[in-house]
Amino acid sequence: MIPIEIDNESGFCFGVVTAIRKAEEELGNGEPLYCLGDIVHNSAEVERLCQKGLQTITHDRLETLEGVKVLLRAHGEPPSTYQTAQKQHINIIDATCPVVLKLQQRIKAKFDADKSGTQIVIYGKAGHAEVNGLVGQTDGQAIVVEDTSGLDKIDFGNDIALYSQTTKSLEGFRAIIEEIKKRLQPGVNFEYHDTICRQVANRVDHLRHFAEGKDVVLFVAGTKSSNGKVLYQQCRSVNPKTYLLASPCELQAQWLSEAKSIGICGATSTPRWLMEDVAREASKIVNSQI
Repeated sequence: MIPIEIDNESGFCFGVVTAIRKAEEELGNGEPLYCLGDIVHNSAEVERLCQKGLQTITHDRLETLEGVKVLLRAHGEPPSTYQTAQKQHINIIDATCPVVLKLQQRIKAKFDADKSGTQIVIYGKAGHAEVNGLVGQTDGQAIVVEDTSGLDKIDFGNDIALYSQTTKSLEGFRAIIEEIKKRLQPGVNFEYHDTICRQVANRVDHLRHFAEGKDVVLFVAGTKSSNGKVLYQQCRSVNPKTYLLASPCELQAQWLSEAKSIGICGATSTPRWLMEDVAREASKIVNSQI
């Protein structure tokens, strides 16, 4: 029998766990519950909660609702969302991750206190829900850079304060810091704050070690998961036989045809039950090949 191992440290981070627990508690009361955006970047988990009654809405839809309950997911929201909710008499169920909330508060405090025009720069994915919430703390003035190629947006003759989206890579953050240092003009103040969540960042080394020890790795993640794309590439960098899939139906028998051991892992947005479903499907395939 070919061993199939699910990585015990893969799956939901504590912020996502809390958001889903809050959603299930509210749904258990039998009242309608809306969620602003996908509660997690995994379509299978979103569908599971949809079957329980959770309705996913957009920001445009939020403005048309009144007197209902709306859950804010772990990614966090800008101040404008809370203002809309207050105006519409909406009861907010706030599931913003504590790590994200603290980062929002730090950026807002810096923005409110600094009157000298310091540029607030956020290393993150433009348009990502968490990044939108962070930019919102600065009245939309923060500069978002996804990698060193985006640093031309910065004025290197003015002071800079750098923060990071909580799920970005430490390696990428360090590269941004070094490149900014190279371009700074004399006398310019540059401060940087490592705001990357260690529960996410520490998974990189662990997953690389996990992937190295397996013949084939099946990485399970939703197509919208930024964290999933990063961690998948980390696994693939040490094991070329790492395959990305969002559900068991995407599993291809040819991936496992010569496997002596199979590892299954996933993103911080990947539910454990989905990795277990992939494990069962992999077991069926390898047993049929014997």
